[in-house]
Order: sequence, then structure tokens, then C-alpha cells
Amino acid sequence: MHGVNHRRRRSGSRCLRQGRANGAKENKSYVSDRQGDSAMPTDFMNRHANDNCGTVAAAASGRRGDTDSSRSEPPASPNLAGDTPASTEIIRHIYVHIPFCARICPYCAFYKDRLDRSQTERFCQAILCELEHQGTAASQPGKPSRSRDRRSLQPSTIYFGGGTPTVLTTAQLEFLLRGFHEHLDLSQLIEWTVEANPGSVSTRKADVLRKFGINRISLGVQSWNDRLLQLLGREHDTRQAENSFRILRTAGFSNINVDLMFGLPTQTLEEWQATLERTVTLQPQHVSAYCLTYEKDTQFFLRKERGEFRQDPDADAAFFEMAMSILEASGYQHYEISNYARPGFSSSHNRAYWRGEDYLGIGPSAFSTVGMWRWQNIPDYRAYIDRGLSCRSVVGLTERLTSKMKRSEKIALSLRTHDGVSANLLRRFPNETREFVALGLLRQSNGNFVLTSAGKSVADSVAEAFI
Repeated sequence: MHGVNHRRRRSGSRCLRQGRANGAKENKSYVSDRQGDSAMPTDFMNRHANDNCGTVAAAASGRRGDTDSSRSEPPASPNLAGDTPASTEIIRHIYVHIPFCARICPYCAFYKDRLDRSQTERFCQAILCELEHQGTAASQPGKPSRSRDRRSLQPSTIYFGGGTPTVLTTAQLEFLLRGFHEHLDLSQLIEWTVEANPGSVSTRKADVLRKFGINRISLGVQSWNDRLLQLLGREHDTRQAENSFRILRTAGFSNINVDLMFGLPTQTLEEWQATLERTVTLQPQHVSAYCLTYEKDTQFFLRKERGEFRQDPDADAAFFEMAMSILEASGYQHYEISNYARPGFSSSHNRAYWRGEDYLGIGPSAFSTVGMWRWQNIPDYRAYIDRGLSCRSVVGLTERLTSKMKRSEKIALSLRTHDGVSANLLRRFPNETREFVALGLLRQSNGNFVLTSAGKSVADSVAEAFI
């Protein structure tokens, strides 16, 4: 058994059973707090998510024949929302993917593209067009919508991930946020997160976010070491990162997540300790700490293949254990493998992913899961704009889930949380549970099986035994 990386990813179009791009990011666990499966939004999934992890990808994949219907091409219906299934339940969670970046980081596998100012205004219009049309949906993909099939959107959480949402101009952010207020009933909203990169945060932009009800920011610091930031291809330095954090505090944000990465090439334990300690000094309410994974179609993966970089599972485990030690000693609750929060500040959006609740993904490459259906929007923002503004479908792939797939995802995601997975879900695995308890990797608590501290270091390997 070996240590496992816990970084989520958002990627291009592929068979949904190979994991979803966190529609949630994924929706940055990569559920966005990244979504977070491959991309459930979690901070950087949900990130997710839509945040996410190899375990979820494996859970979602299943064996050939486990899905009720194989992946399909975009349905032919011209109705924008008419090729996605409706739900009789109210959808409470929305992920919005904004793929633009001022610079493409060499390790990032989420769907993203270099910022093109000539396209961002039309993109914002297309986002609102999709949101407006998601109020109606067919009971099955490709079927016409009927009045009784209207999808009810009354979000309790919204998550803007990317990419870099704050790379949009202040005026574009204001246009987009005002549109959400006009199109949605926000009376039940408790958490609205926007991912931000240091260097793209200004006093005016922070004030606009606050004005329109954003109450949680996920700041992509990644490291407090300038040498490592340069290696990661980040456009900010540590001075800019701290300045951005203070701008957000001054603007009145009392719920800030700091996104960090470990297991970086040439990174030392001393450097990681310094990053953790500097983070604690700033007193954010939430910290996401993800291990670097070498994803295909990234520069880092190519450099690893050439032998320039290598992954060291033992070193990764040491980084992970140091994060647990320092953050828990500083008052943060380790409520999910890659996420730590002050009491009362865990991410409501990401927790909804981990509980298996329905969510709607808006934007290019975003994933949605409603009932027993999952679909992904096309991972091309130019095609997304063209289709969206002409009221054509933006859906790329659809998939009918099975009870077995849903159960596997429930086990994989629940096991990553501090509440663990219900013992009832693991009744079919008596030998495995006994073995993991004997090895000191699982323990029983309140009718659930929960990872021990040692088990957290090999969470994905433990989960794979049950899916």
C-alpha cells in the first residue's frame, strides 16, 4: 500500500466514467476545496467539483457494462436545457467554471485557456444564458421539456472556480453577479465562494465581490516560497500573495481559504513547514493542502517522463503528516483529506459534493449530477459561447448512472471525510474492514468506519478495496 496524492483535476472531454471534471471542478476534490473526482469543484474541486481524487475517478469508472447507457454525443435537441434531465427535487448547489488564466501553469490539468479580452464579455453573456435556460429540463436527455419537468434552482451554495474567476474585469464580474441575482432565488444562499489568484485581486474588485454577496474567497497562494512559485509558473510572488490576503480582509471577508500545494519538485520539509507556519500566522478560516500530481497533458508530466522530476511517495507522506500536525495543533479541524477548517468554517459547497447531493455545473467543461444522470458541458469556451448565445445545447456528454456506481462514489467520498462511511455501506466487505482495522488504518465511530491518522496517508488505497 502506498501514499496517494489528493489533488483534483478538471480536464477535457472524455468518457464520463473516467471521472468528471468537477462540474463541478471539480465540480476544485479535486471536488474545486477542489470538486475536488476529477473535477468536482473543491477549493481549487470543488477544484472542484466541480475537487478531484483518483479514488473517485475509479469509483465513477466502474467496469464496462456498469452504466445503464454508454456515453453519448451531444443530443440533437436545439433546446439549451432540453437535453439534460430534470429533477423533482430543488437543486441547492451550483458550480460555475470560468476557464480564463493570465498564465497557464505547467502542472494544471483543469480545463483552462489563456485570457482573451475580446471574448470575456460574450463569455459572461453565455454563462447567464445557460443559467436562465437551466430552469427547464427534460426528464431524460434528448427529450422535450414539459411544464411539470421544470428544474427548480434555489441554491444554498454557489462556487465560482476556474481558471481564475478574478481575471475578469471588475465590470464583467459585476455584470455576471448581477445576472445571478436576477435569475436566481438567493433567499436560501448561505455560502458563495469565488476562487482568486494573488495579483488579480484589487481593492475595487474585492469591494464588488462583497457588494454582490460573495462571502467566501479561496485564494490560490500555493506556496510562501518565491523559488517554488517560479517553478510552478505562478504570476505572483509571496509579497503579492500577502497583499491580496490583506486586501480581502480589509474589504470585510471573514471567511478566506488559502490553497497550498506540497510534494513539489525540490521542495524540502523545511520549506513546507515555513509555508504552513506563515499561513497559520495570517489566520485564514480554511486551508486546503493538496499533493502535486503529474497529470497527462501538462508540462510537469512531460518533465517527469523525461526524468527531470520524480514523485517520492515517502516524502509526500511526510509532507502530509506535517500538514496534519501543524494545522491541527493550530486549531484547524481536519475534516477531509485535503481540507482543514476553523470550527464552523468547513466548506458547505464541498461537503455537499462529498455527501453525494445533486449539483448543477455551469460553463465550459462543467459537470452536473442530478439524480441518476451526469453530464458534462463541452470543454471549449469558444464553442460554448457560440452555442450558448444561439440557444443551442452546450452539453457534450451524458451518462446514466447505476446504483452500484452511486454506491461506490458514496464510499470513496465519505471515506475521505472526518465522519467516515456508514458501516451499512461496507457490509459486503467484512474481510477488508477487519483487515484495515487490524492494520490500524480504520476505526469504528458512531456506526461509521473512519480513517485513522495512519489511514489518511493511504486513503485512496483503502477506498479502492471497497470499490
